[in-house]
Amino acid sequence: MASLSFIIGIIGNVISILFFASPIGTFWGVIKKKSTGNYKAVPYITTLLCTSLWTFYGIVNPDGLLVMTVNGAGAIFQLIYVTLFLIYASKDKKVKTAKLVAVLDVGFLGAVIAATLLAIHGKMRLTFVGIICAGLTIGMYASPLSAMRTVIKTKSVEYMPFLLSFFLFLNAGVWSAYAMLVKDIYIAVPNAIGFVLGSAQLILYVIYKNNSVSAKSTKATEEEGSAHLVKGGIKMHSLDDDLKNRSLNKGKSLPKPHVNRQYSFQKIVKTLSLTPYELKSSWPLDRDLEDGHINHP
Repeated sequence: MASLSFIIGIIGNVISILFFASPIGTFWGVIKKKSTGNYKAVPYITTLLCTSLWTFYGIVNPDGLLVMTVNGAGAIFQLIYVTLFLIYASKDKKVKTAKLVAVLDVGFLGAVIAATLLAIHGKMRLTFVGIICAGLTIGMYASPLSAMRTVIKTKSVEYMPFLLSFFLFLNAGVWSAYAMLVKDIYIAVPNAIGFVLGSAQLILYVIYKNNSVSAKSTKATEEEGSAHLVKGGIKMHSLDDDLKNRSLNKGKSLPKPHVNRQYSFQKIVKTLSLTPYELKSSWPLDRDLEDGHINHP
């Protein structure tokens, strides 16, 4: 019968795969928009380094099969995400991302592997790699702190995907339990910290998720209005529409003075037969205003 630690390790593997796969929706949006927007590459770069080192830790550790397999899969996921950043990020971000990848995921990783295999022997290998993995895992779990700061500043969770935060919380919790059962301090400490940080992210999501919904609704309304302006330009109303609108707004308009129809007809006929000079002298504006014969607009 399988031990409890092995069963929890299998559960941890499944959850870890889901955790590593959780940004797929985010990067699908990046591919469609052909832009990374305000997303940060740092979490994926550090996770790539971390999963690569944990894979190496699983190779060095005689009982590290579960650790090696799940982190090997995670490294493949992170490599894909970082590659998409290098393709779709702005020019400045591409340069920064490439530099970080070269320094951390190539230079540092290569140096650790070389030092472990060439300069360290026996049980010290496991200790050396374990300490480095634990420190980097803490860094991986802490890397979303920049996203958390953005959430607090903008009061929006748009750039802190829920699935990523949820699986961070779940993954860290399960691996903390596994580490306590197998008594592996290098796995226990960083995952306990990750559990706390994952909980904090979920709390922020609960606090600010409604703000993000409101912001998206407002943005959609503005885009819809812009689309109408582009498509329709200035809308021309028919006479029937104007009459209808006037009847609807009748109570809102100013009262209009009564104009005698017979008087108005006589004035029109007389006006058409006069010269401009006679018109001015025979129909002064001031007098009609006083008599109330001029209709208000």
